[in-house]
Amino acid sequence: MTRLNLVLLLAVLFSALYLVHTQYESRRLYVELEKSAALSRQLESDKERLQVEKRAQATPLRVEQLSKDKLQMRSATPAITQYVTYKNPAAAGGSHE
Repeated sequence: MTRLNLVLLLAVLFSALYLVHTQYESRRLYVELEKSAALSRQLESDKERLQVEKRAQATPLRVEQLSKDKLQMRSATPAITQYVTYKNPAAAGGSHE
């Protein structure tokens, strides 16, 4: 009878240790899941912020201002437009046979 009690005691101890290990692993995985969810929310927030900044940077007024200031570009007007004409269309475009 004592052998049976000893085997049952070992089975209960093994079961208890396995339960503790399983709970520990479960908590560790839950914390990792929460960290991943928080990181996901942070990345989503950053993505939204960057999209707003991108839209703000790409406004037509800002693009025009940058093109004038940094690239020294100017608006096309008939006074500065140069038209190119070809005197011999066959030579310019090749042979049209």
